[in-house]
Amino acid sequence: MINDIMKDAEERMKKSVEVTKSEFASLRAGRATPALLDKIQVDYYGTPTPINQLANISVPEPRLLVIQPWDKSVIPEIEKSIQKSDLGINPTNDGTVVRLTVPQLTEERRAELVKVVKKKAEEGRVAVRNVRREAIDELKTAQKEGLISEDELKRGQDSVQKLTDKYVKEIDELLAAKEKDIMQV
Repeated sequence: MINDIMKDAEERMKKSVEVTKSEFASLRAGRATPALLDKIQVDYYGTPTPINQLANISVPEPRLLVIQPWDKSVIPEIEKSIQKSDLGINPTNDGTVVRLTVPQLTEERRAELVKVVKKKAEEGRVAVRNVRREAIDELKTAQKEGLISEDELKRGQDSVQKLTDKYVKEIDELLAAKEKDIMQV
């Protein structure tokens, strides 16, 4: 019983950390990375489709992304989607590929990005804590129903807290790394 609750809680906490990690990856830190384009959808024959499903994305230089679509007719749509996005990068194309030059971040923009990253990290921590609360509620319910003893409840709560601390620490480490990445000139 307790093991099932713990396993479920750990899986959900891992997912929260993964979501936070992918949120961080989609924020630009002055370097070009294909993950910048993960959230951008292109209208492909009436269907919103992720860019990475329509094209090959490469990083030939630290500040340059090259998008090479398999179907050249989709280039204008890719450009339109990138311009509509919150990336703040203007695409250029030569008829066969779309190039994105990632500009240097200003000090002001870096500070804004750090705030955004901190907010995303806090959302991740809150998600982990919500899982903790739900797991502890399940343990208390099991104890009320007589499925586990009071000692088992206490041990279960301690274990859930240790898991929570572990995953919150992981999110804090991700935050520190991303902050360092953003502030690096």
